[in-house]
Amino acid sequence: MNTCRLLIFLCLALTAQLTQAGPKIERWQTLAGTRVLFVEDHSLPIIDVEVDFAAGAAHEGAGQEGVAGLTRSLIDLGAGGMDETQIASRLADLGARLSGGVDLDRASLTLRTLSMVDKRGPALDLLQAILSRPTFPVEVLAREKARSVAALKEALTRPDTIASKAFWSAMYAEHPYGRQATPESVSTLQRADVLAFHATHYGAARASLAIVGDLTRSQAEALAEQLTRGLPAGPAIGDLAAPRLPIAGEQRIEHPAAQAHLLIGMPALKRGDPDFFPLAVGNYSLGGGGFVSRLMKEVRDKRGLAYSVHSYFLPLQQLGPFQIGLQTKKAQANDALKVTREVLVAFLEQGPSEVELQAAKQNLIGSFPLRLDSNRKILENVAMIGFYDLPLDYLDRYPENIERVTIAEIRAAFARRVRPAHLVTVVVGGE
Repeated sequence: MNTCRLLIFLCLALTAQLTQAGPKIERWQTLAGTRVLFVEDHSLPIIDVEVDFAAGAAHEGAGQEGVAGLTRSLIDLGAGGMDETQIASRLADLGARLSGGVDLDRASLTLRTLSMVDKRGPALDLLQAILSRPTFPVEVLAREKARSVAALKEALTRPDTIASKAFWSAMYAEHPYGRQATPESVSTLQRADVLAFHATHYGAARASLAIVGDLTRSQAEALAEQLTRGLPAGPAIGDLAAPRLPIAGEQRIEHPAAQAHLLIGMPALKRGDPDFFPLAVGNYSLGGGGFVSRLMKEVRDKRGLAYSVHSYFLPLQQLGPFQIGLQTKKAQANDALKVTREVLVAFLEQGPSEVELQAAKQNLIGSFPLRLDSNRKILENVAMIGFYDLPLDYLDRYPENIERVTIAEIRAAFARRVRPAHLVTVVVGGE
């Protein structure tokens, strides 16, 4: 082993030893059937709670595109006899914060509150009311629908949105991941649609609950029962169908923007797949490592064809996408696309070099503690583990799983998950 490789190896070994283990996660199930994950942490007088429901956009029925987002936007704008102003005022008085959102797989509500009984009690009562007794006021629904329609119309004028929508439609042509809200679909939604979606998808059996902070186990158990006992029964979480892989193709869409937007990718990776770690390490070298990645060096540094270029995997309940994305001058779109494809093909054939492999591991392992340096970040990771039913030692073993990846495993994983015969390409604004 030469001196350079020895130094890299020693740095990795030291980093692995110093990397903090993940938080201690406890798991149980409430009487209502909700999975609970809890991390006890008394370092700050704060409690963070996240409730995730299998109520993302992929669970919308055909013709109901947009109902998941509309339901989530309305759920905390009227509940338990309170209107949105009263809810907001109550949160402010308590010094609590309510947030959340919706993606393809899940809809979430997140509460941060002080742990003192006189603060956490009313804050949790408020969250319980929002979860179990939302009112979906007609006038608020009309306003939020109008806002959503206006935002969609505005977004559809932007080349990045146009590219993204065309890209997802091409990857998931016949799958729920490919369904997307439009101004027309949102305009047709009625309050009855929201009520039906909530009753079906916001049930206790479709929920997972993550709790992090200044509570004992018994207090966390009582909190979990309080929040879930009033939820609708609802059906249990069912698996989404696996998407059919697309046939490779290229779609070009005209746009007057000065910059062309290029996207390349395919459905590739589920949550919990063993290929995640080889793909994460390999992708750092391909396009996930910023200025040290191959794509950045070849497309930007050597040829000046783009200011930025990236690649990433987005694992979901079913196969989420592998994506390469970049922007370039319209006149350079074809050259940029050619170089990007060449870099990808070469990486699929060769994988990373030994130096690239060690650099990727050093970065991913060394930066891992930053993913757990606050209660909020711990909550996000614990909620992800709970919703996707990952092993409780997922965070503990993350550095170990990164460290053991080999070049051969990266090449094999990329060969399985990134196949040129199924890569779709979308170019918006190119010449």
